[in-house]
Amino acid sequence: MKTWFNNNSTHLAVIGVFIAICFLYFTPAWQGKVLYQQDVLLAQAGQKEIVDIKARDGDMPLWTNSMFGGMPSYQVLMELPNNLTTYLLRGVKAVFPHPIDVVLLYLLGAYLLFTVLKVRPWLAAVGAIAFAFSSYNFIYIEAGHANKTYAVAFMAPILAGILLAFRGRYLWGAVLLALAMALEIRVNHIQVTYYLFLAVLILVGIELYHAVKEKRLLGFGRAIVYQAVAVLVALAVNASLLWPTYEYSKETLRGRANLKTENAQRADNGVSREYAYQWSQGVGESLTFLIPNAYGGGTSTQLDASSNVAKVLMNHAYSPEAAANFPTYWGEKDFTSGPWYFGAGVVFLFILGLFVVKGKLKWWLLATTALVLLLSFGRHFPLVSDLFFNYFPMYNKFRAVESVLIIATLSVPILAVLTVSEIATQGDKIKKLDKKLLYVLYGVGGAVLLIALLPDVFLSFKSSNHQAMIQQYAQQLRDNTLANELVSALVKDRAALARADAFRSLLFIVITFGLVWLLVKNKLKVQSVVMLLGLVTLIDLWSVDKRYLNADRFVDKLQLNRQFIQEREVDRLILMDRDPNYRVFDLTTNPFADSRTSYFHKSIGGYHAAKLMRYQEVIERQFSGAINEDVLDMLNTRYIITRDNNQNSERIQRRNTAAGNAWFVEKVTLVKDNEEEMQAINGFDPRKEAFIHEEFKPWLDEKRLRTPVNATIELTSYRPDRLVYEYSTPNDALAVFSEIWYDKGWKAFVDGEELPILRANYLLRALQLPGGNHKVEFKFEPQSYHLGETISLVGSIVLLFGIGLAIWLEVRKGTAPVKKA
Repeated sequence: MKTWFNNNSTHLAVIGVFIAICFLYFTPAWQGKVLYQQDVLLAQAGQKEIVDIKARDGDMPLWTNSMFGGMPSYQVLMELPNNLTTYLLRGVKAVFPHPIDVVLLYLLGAYLLFTVLKVRPWLAAVGAIAFAFSSYNFIYIEAGHANKTYAVAFMAPILAGILLAFRGRYLWGAVLLALAMALEIRVNHIQVTYYLFLAVLILVGIELYHAVKEKRLLGFGRAIVYQAVAVLVALAVNASLLWPTYEYSKETLRGRANLKTENAQRADNGVSREYAYQWSQGVGESLTFLIPNAYGGGTSTQLDASSNVAKVLMNHAYSPEAAANFPTYWGEKDFTSGPWYFGAGVVFLFILGLFVVKGKLKWWLLATTALVLLLSFGRHFPLVSDLFFNYFPMYNKFRAVESVLIIATLSVPILAVLTVSEIATQGDKIKKLDKKLLYVLYGVGGAVLLIALLPDVFLSFKSSNHQAMIQQYAQQLRDNTLANELVSALVKDRAALARADAFRSLLFIVITFGLVWLLVKNKLKVQSVVMLLGLVTLIDLWSVDKRYLNADRFVDKLQLNRQFIQEREVDRLILMDRDPNYRVFDLTTNPFADSRTSYFHKSIGGYHAAKLMRYQEVIERQFSGAINEDVLDMLNTRYIITRDNNQNSERIQRRNTAAGNAWFVEKVTLVKDNEEEMQAINGFDPRKEAFIHEEFKPWLDEKRLRTPVNATIELTSYRPDRLVYEYSTPNDALAVFSEIWYDKGWKAFVDGEELPILRANYLLRALQLPGGNHKVEFKFEPQSYHLGETISLVGSIVLLFGIGLAIWLEVRKGTAPVKKA
């Protein structure tokens, strides 16, 4: 044990430094405060019903009625008890408070990758810091994109496993890949995983080329086999997540539209091009990689009382504090939390690496960085994006194409660190190294200096809606001259922000150059240069990250819950209703982009990126203009919450026409297609008539249906994934249930005998029920989940066995006696 500690003392010291850095940055987190993350809070509101039932029954339901009338809980909250990674993630979160856990995973994962790349430990630590503290890794934390941040954290270990296998460490490479990939899949952000796949595809292609060239296809093939087995194990571990999610995805916004008019606007089995490209990185905006405020920072960046805009406001007797309302960001995104900043020194070293580093890794990193940069441009340079959107499998499933730059946040630091490593170990063998170093300084530093001295010459500081903004201010102020004067001052302030950060970036570039120059000239030892580079990189990225994620974002946990999810008087009044199985429509906010109502009620709105396609189509057709009261009735919407603008208070509208949980209809009308079915519900009485698609005709015996007389049906037991009704009807009748139709797991039973579930009114479930007094049970039992849990258990056992085997062989190799010559 003592020998082990001695051999790994440096690694342990690095880990200690990482923990210290995290605790210093996030001081409020270990003081018991929590980070205000709106997306996380919205997710927690949507999870409330699931959490409550878990506390009551001991297990989580697979369906929730808290959002959008009802949806599978796969993408809301899942327990996955047979998944090994569930417990690994719980362990990390139990020890380290959020977001310390995420940043620590950033650091440790990247450090592992750099160690696999055979970079000396403290330089590997510098690379880990450069990756972890890249601005968007912190902006995603601030925004509350929790799953995305964990997925980003596991990218580096995945690459480490792949590289280990390609270098001949087949078993350890496979084990590491299987574990990291299992964790990656478990955190369930497929978009990040997909973008990582693009980078891996390029890596495999380059490895194959060199394997053919060097005639070592056998080793390449063996590595691929081990990697394939590792990925299969990772998929098996997550079977109970992936299989149901795959089923569900085909019925969501990511799947095919049901209406022909919508199919024309969407990609085949994907989102629309406009939706996918909505957040595209501006071509010129890529300057922020090097100068963070080149494009004004984020939409929340505020001007202070010393700004040019504040001075104009004061000159016209306005409060200078109003300057904070003027937008400093002038890029083409609808809004942005901040810039993609990789670090001025890091970018300098990356570019230097293109001339210094040799070998296949450089070409992989260059090709990967170039590809993700071109893809991130989206609508601003659609040539490459359109090729992928139209022809590359699954690419059209994702939105916000700028997110692909998350791969560059890793590839850029890797090449930057390899550059320093190459100079430290092979500096005397690199031809004209000092000249290359100077040329890169002149190129990168010179460009930054020009921006610092003459920002207006190279940047306009005006977005495409510049004139519209002037007109807007002119209307608000009723003064065209003042509006033009304010906007001119705003342009000067944007230029000042860019100039200040350009000088700042120039300083870090010069310091980085100076340290590398001293290393090249043997004026400083490698260890000293590495330590100083680490400090400079941390200071650079830390100070930019603090603009977007700082102590002000942390609040007391109880205070946060009271502020964000506060029980209003209207909520208390609605909750007094003795029948809890109704729905609420909250118009005091955007009902289909806010889940706070779901914390207290079963809402027909909510907040989720993967709504059922049918529900989204109903929203677009029945709620985008005038609200269809008949659709509200069939969704059993008993209460509407509105705002009294005059008194700035909420009001309740009780709807006595809500159809209830279930009802018998007098008339059944068959429709030939989805379009006719949607049009049919434009105006009808859902309590009297139901519209059934012709595809369900084989399960509908119209000859036996009669008009129900004195028929009753009542919900007697409620759990979202298990519903029990009791009914009485003198003859066969069609019952419509105010429950969302989803055919991937719902089963219906009458006195224990299964009946086919029909779809009624485009969105709801219906049953043809036999006459008499009977009990109806709905059970949500998707085979994909239950069988997936069995597969997950087997996969977890195999993964544990693989880890144990690798450790045993390593220990055995270390304790084997050395043979004498």
